[in-house]
Amino acid sequence: MSKQRPPTSASARRRNSNLTVLIVVAIAATMFCGALFVGGGVWFFNQATDVDPASEADTPAWSPDSAELTVAVSPVMAPVFAELANEFNAQNQQTPDGQTMRVAATVAEPERMVAAALDNPPFQAMSPDSSLWLDRLEQSWLAQSGGQTESQIPIGQRRVSEQTRYAVSPIVIAAWESVARELGWPDRPIGWEDIQRQATRDENFKWNHPSTNSAAGLLATLAEFYAGAGLTRGLTEEAATDQATLDYVRAVEATVRFYGEGEEVIVDRLAEEGRNFLDAFVAQERVVIDWNQNRRGDPLVAIYPAEGTLWTDHPLALLELGGREGEFPVTDNQRLTYQALAAFLSSPAAQQKLLAAGYRPADLGIALDAAGSPFSGTAAVDWREPQTTLQMPSPAVVDVVQNFWYYTKRPTNVYLVVDTSGSMEGTKIDRTREALAAFVEQIRGDRDRVGIVEFASGTKDLVPLTAMDEGNRQALLTRIGNMQAEGGTALLDATYDAIELLLNEDDSEAINAIVVMTDGQENESFRSLTEIQRLLRSAPTPPVVFTIGFGEDADENVLAALAQLGGGQFRRADETDIAELYRIISTYF
Repeated sequence: MSKQRPPTSASARRRNSNLTVLIVVAIAATMFCGALFVGGGVWFFNQATDVDPASEADTPAWSPDSAELTVAVSPVMAPVFAELANEFNAQNQQTPDGQTMRVAATVAEPERMVAAALDNPPFQAMSPDSSLWLDRLEQSWLAQSGGQTESQIPIGQRRVSEQTRYAVSPIVIAAWESVARELGWPDRPIGWEDIQRQATRDENFKWNHPSTNSAAGLLATLAEFYAGAGLTRGLTEEAATDQATLDYVRAVEATVRFYGEGEEVIVDRLAEEGRNFLDAFVAQERVVIDWNQNRRGDPLVAIYPAEGTLWTDHPLALLELGGREGEFPVTDNQRLTYQALAAFLSSPAAQQKLLAAGYRPADLGIALDAAGSPFSGTAAVDWREPQTTLQMPSPAVVDVVQNFWYYTKRPTNVYLVVDTSGSMEGTKIDRTREALAAFVEQIRGDRDRVGIVEFASGTKDLVPLTAMDEGNRQALLTRIGNMQAEGGTALLDATYDAIELLLNEDDSEAINAIVVMTDGQENESFRSLTEIQRLLRSAPTPPVVFTIGFGEDADENVLAALAQLGGGQFRRADETDIAELYRIISTYF
């Protein structure tokens, strides 16, 4: 295939000890963790839904004859996995020594899952949405083993042993049916350049793909690099970093409205806001099926990128534990439970349940167009697509693409509006400094700029937007470390100032955003919400506003109103999770 020309552009992301399945939070959240959004983008942050390697006070332990297998499961798959695990447990299968096999599960974002799996994890198996994460785990494990190559490490000393793929779903561009028709669906193939062209031509067109710490975001980015290189297989480091490839990707990425955590969060905001939120977004094909089956309102259509796409492959993998001091090994019975679970997930009944949920079964003998299949009788998804499946690059190339993405993605201008009033004194100001530092560390592209508006009774300190090269990053971290708590709470004045500063930049090439945090009640501002609304409406593309209520005394009504005016999200946090919350927000940029 000949190399494609870069498109032109005008604006060139616990182990539960009982024997039941631990996905209570995911189920209560109406299918997705992100469904905890309530009106206007409000989100209750609950770290209990995620595995945190740093939160385990003691080394996880289980009995030497345990037949209970704990599986870390990605959020999108978690509800279906919960049902399947319950069905498996209901079979009461026995080990040769009379132990009853049981499967428990915990929800974890894949990137966090990998981090936990490297250090005494509270689970023995994992099911991320893509084998990409298993490759990442093995790479990191090899690096911890002294830099040996995979061929030098015996299989028994690797972190992952047995694997079973039980469902697949291609990465698509999900769009409202009316939007898809405007793009040319279903009459002609639609690709990344069509999305870029539409977003360039129509400033109101909004599309998104998640950050590359999610499978959908990373696989979509790999597809863009493939398209830029004019290849469908054999993407190399040289081809990925060729200037023409980088120019192509940068032109496409320049039209992204924002990034984000993952498709499950996007879907729930879409349910709240409809087309006012996004026109199109990158997701697994099964998200389109689930939406059309379970949501009311306009249907979504799956657009299969003309240049080709990659697939999520939902592996189930057994970890090899016990190789380091103090780490409990996987028991023989747990290994038997894993094998029985893998066989169950591959069974015709389980494969049919996965198909009904919108996944393509790993069993290729199951007809996708049969009566009752979600692929039958609909044009929203097409079982004959994608016409071109891209070859998964090597882990080394994936790393290169992910690293170079930070320099091809749409740049960011973000002001951190930080409450350092007297009520923040003590542990709160300590946790805030840690959280802000975590945010700054996550912003990796040197085209991204971060500024700070620190406020109490008024603006206490202002750090103008600063490019995040290493020198400026360290200087900003020093400023954060010197923050002190004193004074009142002029929240609206500080927010108004930050918006005005961003608007004065007049930088339409970047994602412009504000992250506002306070622990108290507005009590000293001269500005009002009405004035902030007027200021935001004066801009052709106003900055997105995220707000954080830190602790129980935060003025939630004002914070929620600010987030609604700025098209962002209001989130609650406490001292145990504010750093993680800032880390999550950083994925949007």
